[in-house]
Amino acid sequence: MIDRAHHVGIAVKRLDDGLALYRTLGLEPESVEDVPTEGVRAAFLRAGDVRVELLESLRSDGVIARFIERRGEGVHHLAFATDDIRGAMGRLRAAGLELVDSEPRRGAHDRLVAFVHPRSAHGVLLELVQDTD
Repeated sequence: MIDRAHHVGIAVKRLDDGLALYRTLGLEPESVEDVPTEGVRAAFLRAGDVRVELLESLRSDGVIARFIERRGEGVHHLAFATDDIRGAMGRLRAAGLELVDSEPRRGAHDRLVAFVHPRSAHGVLLELVQDTD
């Protein structure tokens, strides 16, 4: 079951520039980490009940670098929390949505993540997130 909005992912060319902007809004990063499996450096900032995830590509050919090249900096994805990512993936597949991932993968903070293709979600990349505490 999808539980709640988890975070909004924003692609930035330079993480330091993105952090500077959000600091002017009064938001400080809760964490900053490299996620080598995704080829990104990610910073999470809390804005009330939802987090903002700033994503900088670690590779010139990475997903975030390609996104910025095609569309510029901006909203990359919308993430939703679930306590059963595999079950949620199965329900979405059964409902006819196209998933990017056949199995969950490890994301930031060692969470399990999986993505729904934008073709199935009105042009929005959706991420499912399961904490692995």
